[in-house]
Amino acid sequence: MFKKVLIANRGEIALRVIRACKELGIKTVAVYSNQDGDALHTVFADEAVCIGSAASTDSYLNPVRIIAAAEITGADAIHPGYGFLAENAEFAEMCNSSDIKFIGPSPEVISRMGDKAEAKKAMKEAGVPVIPGNEGELESVAQAKGIAKEIGYPVILKAVAGGGGKGMRVVWEENNLENSFLMARAEAEAAFGNPALYMEKYIESPRHIEIQLVGDEMGNMVHLGERECSIQRRHQKLIEEAPSPIISKEVRQRMGEMAVRGALHVGYYSTGTIEFLVDEKLNFYFMEMNTRIQVEHPVTEMVYDVDLIKEQILIAAGEKLSLKQSQIKPIGHAIECRINAEDPDNNFMPSPGKITSLYQPGGPGIRVDSHIYSSYVIPPYYDSLIAKLIAHGRTREEAILRMNRALDEFIVEGIKTTIAFHKTVINTPEFKAGKYDTHFIEKTYKNQLIEG
Repeated sequence: MFKKVLIANRGEIALRVIRACKELGIKTVAVYSNQDGDALHTVFADEAVCIGSAASTDSYLNPVRIIAAAEITGADAIHPGYGFLAENAEFAEMCNSSDIKFIGPSPEVISRMGDKAEAKKAMKEAGVPVIPGNEGELESVAQAKGIAKEIGYPVILKAVAGGGGKGMRVVWEENNLENSFLMARAEAEAAFGNPALYMEKYIESPRHIEIQLVGDEMGNMVHLGERECSIQRRHQKLIEEAPSPIISKEVRQRMGEMAVRGALHVGYYSTGTIEFLVDEKLNFYFMEMNTRIQVEHPVTEMVYDVDLIKEQILIAAGEKLSLKQSQIKPIGHAIECRINAEDPDNNFMPSPGKITSLYQPGGPGIRVDSHIYSSYVIPPYYDSLIAKLIAHGRTREEAILRMNRALDEFIVEGIKTTIAFHKTVINTPEFKAGKYDTHFIEKTYKNQLIEG
């Protein structure tokens, strides 16, 4: 077992990893920028090292400084959390070359699955259903037009190195393809330093469903059902739930088996997810693989009574997977609301500043993963996520009622938050009925909350 783990992250995920390490008897090292000196992860870790200024490139995205902090403190492993360097194959390789275990999959798998076109090719080889589209990178507008004609409009252009909706354009007819192609390339270049695009058939009214995977380095792999992630704004998830209100036991089993097959095909180990788009007939298609722990992992933990971070650490330490597929059964229903420091009434503009008053909810079935406290100043430099509120119930209806109660109890003063927005969303007839897709927020709140 590791003696000391450095957490190469900040915020609630850094605290989450620290807690898991403490329960495993492992010492922890926090790293922080000079704007995060009063952050809770620096308080609860056994050691804390300042690694640079507020800019992420000088601190949380600086692999050399993180490796140096690990070496100075004698850490024998690094947990990357999510975001920042979590899916950076070069960083994972630097860790391993420095005799520091990277808590995650191999650099080779991170690199392969981080390339969207290569990932799709790998899944196709494994027999996992993929969305019709081109193989590899689009080389020209003319090629794009030919493929679009073959698979039929509408189509979607995506950045090969993409994520978060960057470098993505839906094209409904050929007249708009060239302009969309050029715009998507420019956006991909600006966001990822890589202008490469690929094309897929655009699925209308899709659901975004992901399968949680856990596998060890000996080839054992299980899935822990699905998470429904269709409540999104600009391709950013807002509310997640497990299980999905539309997925049957039979479809769940089939999706899980396909996800496991795809992961084993590429030699995956650690925690990770395979994400699918699901159409109105419950046909599902591979979208991408996330080679890290997900923001929304708590809903799976609540429903399956498992600690995914502990499993991830134990697997990295060389231990055999403790879970068996036959033993994994969902219990009840869980919903997660991502609470952001944003103003929904002003086009979701970030709302950094000092928290003047704070009360976090509790009671049966309620979990709060957060790093904030009263008088804490939210810096303007990083992601606006300040808390994840999770409600678990015996049924979906009970989980919704508990989430309502918890949102009413959640008080954050001094800044704007999305608490009231979540309350509105979960009480819409569509959400209560489970009848929504990835366009729900844009369609429902087009005038009030999207345009500002």
